[in-house]
Amino acid sequence: MNGELLRIVDAIHREKDIDKEVLLEGIESALLTAARKRLGNKTNLSIHIDRKTGDLMVLEDNEKVVPIDLGRIAAQTAKQVIIQKIREAERDSIFEEYEKRARTIMSGTVQRFEGGSMIVNLSKTEGYLARHEQVRTENYHVGDRIRVLLVDVKKLGQKVKLSLSRTHPDLVRRLFELEVPEIAEGVIEIKGLAREPGYRTKIAVESLDAKIDCVGACVGVRGTRIKNIADELNGEKIDIIRWSDDPDQLIVNSLKPAAINSIILDEDNYTALVIVDEEQLSLAIGKKGQNVRLAAKLCEWDVNIITQQEYDTGELDKAKKRGIRGSVAQDLEEIMIAEGKIPHAQEAGDDPGSEGSATSSAETPPTVADTQTAADTQTAADTQTAADTQTAADTQTAVESSDGSAPVDGTVSTDETVSTDETEDELGTGSEDTEPDQGEPTAALAETEARSDDRADEEATKEGT
Repeated sequence: MNGELLRIVDAIHREKDIDKEVLLEGIESALLTAARKRLGNKTNLSIHIDRKTGDLMVLEDNEKVVPIDLGRIAAQTAKQVIIQKIREAERDSIFEEYEKRARTIMSGTVQRFEGGSMIVNLSKTEGYLARHEQVRTENYHVGDRIRVLLVDVKKLGQKVKLSLSRTHPDLVRRLFELEVPEIAEGVIEIKGLAREPGYRTKIAVESLDAKIDCVGACVGVRGTRIKNIADELNGEKIDIIRWSDDPDQLIVNSLKPAAINSIILDEDNYTALVIVDEEQLSLAIGKKGQNVRLAAKLCEWDVNIITQQEYDTGELDKAKKRGIRGSVAQDLEEIMIAEGKIPHAQEAGDDPGSEGSATSSAETPPTVADTQTAADTQTAADTQTAADTQTAADTQTAVESSDGSAPVDGTVSTDETVSTDETEDELGTGSEDTEPDQGEPTAALAETEARSDDRADEEATKEGT
């Protein structure tokens, strides 16, 4: 029986990688808990297991006593305590092992799917590959082999949670360390890495040995090394560039294969304006802006691209539509104005044909009250003009309705017009409600008819005489 206990402890030790001493101490603690439950809470009771023979000794007041039957309930208690101790020891062992392997590549098998997450069997335990840590372009099935990066290790209750990733940039870094011995040995150093999982990766390398070409070593003979890495990433494109401490050269290298004409740097804001030919613009930007976006991440500079024609002519509308920010566009305009590529007259107040334009643009915009007052003034002027037109028409109609003889002094029409205007002024607005009824004779019409009758009488008297 005693030898069987040691064999069981040894089997658990080999299977779960738990220290034998931890297991034996757990069994002693479980038996002591069961004995106190059976015999009462005796503080002077202790149990010891011989590490060589497996003999069980019960001590009370440092004296050996004969072990007694603990009963079924106490034995069940001892069993639960032993299982709990084994689980705790197993958890601690797994945590210590995998904590040392954090940020390294691990191989496993797809075990099952829980929602959008993937559970990976790592032989001793399970790893958790969340949906946001999976590459969109990759599809796996249960039983497939997979290589992942161990990102984090945490204790959660009685279990250990291993967080895995296929999208982390360090996955590419560790693959290069496995495939390129010079990187693992430290002869070639990875200075920067930018990645869009499943699509493209840019990696900057530098050689500490002048005799070793860093880019050629990473590519390998006929591209064998880089091909193995790309295959592991399921065809993800990888750009290997040479690192440079000069920002100009680093940006030029990161935007390859596009050819760069010139670069304007703003070192205070870490912004760079890259000028390329028209035919190189799409190549420099890349598909959906991928190339320039990865270059900006790799160099840690805000990179903006315009064409040589836009720079020479000062036409920045297209460049602004491509996403050049306001501060960058403003700095570019100031540079172009200083170089004379944009006319200085475009600045506020410099247009010779619009004197005082700067003052006008700086004035306070009109308020709602000012706008309403201007509208009322315009309405009154339109109403007055309509009234004058209607009055002149009435006067002309009155004159034509007479017998056709001319007025005596020739001032009637003028006097009538002035009088009508004064009447309209006295009436106030000249609206349709205050206009006289055209069906009734006005004072001007009556006076005109009276003068015509007097003249006719005088001519008849002359003829009679």
